[in-house]
Order: sequence, then structure tokens, then C-alpha cells
Amino acid sequence: MSDVPPDLDWTRAAPEGATGPGPWIELAFGDDDLVYIRETSDPGTVVTTTQKKWDAFVLGVQAGEFDHFVEGAEGVEGVEDTEEAQGPEGTGGAQEAGGVGDPGNGRP
Repeated sequence: MSDVPPDLDWTRAAPEGATGPGPWIELAFGDDDLVYIRETSDPGTVVTTTQKKWDAFVLGVQAGEFDHFVEGAEGVEGVEDTEEAQGPEGTGGAQEAGGVGDPGNGRP
């Protein structure tokens, strides 16, 4: 495991109103332009990526680029298998994702 700064401010990504220990994903943004990701069930294992890669991932999620991973899964809200949800052919819904200047990445 790489050196993880001890003073990171971890933010839990859990559904609104969720209670209990999870497991949930937690994120922390370091001063060194790195993003740290861990799961509450194993907080000692931390994945690190760059802010640029994290922003690209968030934009991809917003654009629906990963929806195929949950198609048909029960209990997954907000995933629809329609052309409207996917966006016009070839866009992957990118028209609804927002601009690159505002990726909605949750960073404070």
C-alpha cells in the first residue's frame, strides 16, 4: 500500500438515508492532486488515482458509460434501458452529463 496521508477528510458515498456500516465507498481528496478511495469494510486497503482520472470517471458515470454493468440488476435505482436514458446513438447520454468545467465530482 502506498503512503496514505493520516489527516485525510473521508467522505462516505452512501445512498440518501442509508444507515448502518455499509459496506460503503469512501473518498478523500489529497493536497497532492490525488484521490483516495476505500471501502468501509476494509479501510486499510486504499486505491489511489489522480484528480484528472477521477473527473473523467465521474463524467463517464454521469454520461451512462457504465450503465451496462447494472442492467437487469434488481434494486438499482435510476438505471433505465431506454434510448432516452442512454442518449442519442453514439453519445452515451453525454448531452446530460454537464460540461467538463463542472464534472460534479463532489470535491469540496
